[in-house]
Amino acid sequence: MSIAIRIAKAGDLQEITSIFRDTIRHVNSKDYNPLQIAVWSGAADDTERWLKRINDYYFIVAEQNDRVVGFAYLSAANYFGGLFVDKDLQGKGIATRLLNDIEDKAKDNGHDIIESDVSITALPFFEKHGYKVERKQRKLVKGMVFENFIVSKEI
Repeated sequence: MSIAIRIAKAGDLQEITSIFRDTIRHVNSKDYNPLQIAVWSGAADDTERWLKRINDYYFIVAEQNDRVVGFAYLSAANYFGGLFVDKDLQGKGIATRLLNDIEDKAKDNGHDIIESDVSITALPFFEKHGYKVERKQRKLVKGMVFENFIVSKEI
């Protein structure tokens, strides 16, 4: 599978938000209830917020055959803001490629630690790549409580 990693652009918005929505609905749904999934996946509709992320953050996409199949972004110099891969391409190394690129960028930014908030679903992936749980947290989003984990890694 030939995957290219590149900087995201505004024209990728539809593919990015589709991956976000579909991954939550089909992958994260094993760990979160239907109301949580509806609230979380509904964030895909906030196109202004997504465009701001694409324009303001180090935001990369994984591309295969001119199709975006995953994305990740660093929302601060060393804060891993998000990582999502197409629901049908899980477990094929795409997330690892994106993660490695994000970690390299945090190093380039002069940091030796990277941090993130990760879902229950994503936690095993991050732990496999050397991230340690700092603490479990409960976040309130649009009236719904979500449990996730603050993780970090020395890079």
